[in-house]
Amino acid sequence: MRVSSSQTLARNIRRHALLMTSQGGSPHIGSALSVADILAVLYSGILKVRPSQPDWSGRDRFILSKGHAACALYAVLAEVGFFRKNVLKTFYRDGSLLSGHVSRRGVNGVELSTGSLGHGLSVGAGICYSGKMSEKKFRVFVLLGDGECDEGSVWEAILFSAHHQLENLVAIVDYNKIQSLASVNETLKLEPFLKKWKSFGWNVAEVDGHSHKGLREALSHIPRKRGKPSCLIAHTVKGKGVSFMEHSVLWHYRMASGQALKAALKEIENP
Repeated sequence: MRVSSSQTLARNIRRHALLMTSQGGSPHIGSALSVADILAVLYSGILKVRPSQPDWSGRDRFILSKGHAACALYAVLAEVGFFRKNVLKTFYRDGSLLSGHVSRRGVNGVELSTGSLGHGLSVGAGICYSGKMSEKKFRVFVLLGDGECDEGSVWEAILFSAHHQLENLVAIVDYNKIQSLASVNETLKLEPFLKKWKSFGWNVAEVDGHSHKGLREALSHIPRKRGKPSCLIAHTVKGKGVSFMEHSVLWHYRMASGQALKAALKEIENP
């Protein structure tokens, strides 16, 4: 898929996310907006998936470890055909399959229920290790939040993956520099972030997480180095695409409504 097509997909993800969180009364719109471009590129030619056959054994596995950005994942799955788009209107409603944090139950295309942070990379590593032992060719992509990397379980998984040379495991970090209540630097500094991943035995690259060309180039060559898992540190902006949400911790737990929603949708449609 061309870059222009993935950019259209990203815009649709953002529009869906704004409407879903507003209609359902759900928070985490800032987190959803920061990952929209990453998801759009992944689902526009990087991931080997078949929406008409969601359980195809040869599929690449994708895990959204930062499960609070669920609306963005549901949006891209609907856009590429895993389920009907009108289901998105039920997000965060009583009885809906589309819960506020990612749920696998009854949702085609979702590999793992997430939301309790720090588990996605461990599960992804386990799936990859099992696949390696069975000589399967699928890849496993795990999208983490930067705040999530405060968790010790993440670093255990990083150690395990390098030790077992899980070269078909790809960790992508949504490095938007803001956690739930403050900046990453105020909460628990991650730097020197790239050097830490490298010192644990991973092949690491950095990219502008909103550059579709850069993301596609970085993700098109997996494994990046034989015998090593790959990490892509994607530098992003929380609330990307809506000027009054960008770089703001306030929009971690807020949703847009009324005039704010209208203004946000207008900016998404006319970047």
